[in-house]
Amino acid sequence: MKFFLSLPACILLFCSTAQAQLGLSYHQSNLPFAGISYGIGERFLPEFRVGTDNFFEDTSLELVVNYVFVKQESIQAYAGLGVRAQILNGPLLPLGVNIYPFERKDFGFHMELAGLFGDGEGGALLRGSWGIRYRFLND
Repeated sequence: MKFFLSLPACILLFCSTAQAQLGLSYHQSNLPFAGISYGIGERFLPEFRVGTDNFFEDTSLELVVNYVFVKQESIQAYAGLGVRAQILNGPLLPLGVNIYPFERKDFGFHMELAGLFGDGEGGALLRGSWGIRYRFLND
């Protein structure tokens, strides 16, 4: 008998066992997307992303794990590795910055460059995005 654990079950198991911080984001670009992140510890920021502004059958999915290599009170710089499915299937390499300019550090802005390497036309794409991010802080 084979044991099969689906992606949603893996995410639920992962989230229930880790001390983490939930966050939501929206990235505006030529390939816009919304994301839900679950920061683990001080440095790791896995994020599940869903493409927006397209037909349901063209919706792309991304799963990335970012590492925060600069962490200051109002600024975080990160780099990561991920995978994209549906349009430009393949790996992606994001590099970005989160900025939390307000006194309460739950709402902020971000900018990201990501190399998308896939099986689509041309094979590779450099995506630039900017947007907003909200963190549910553990007070």
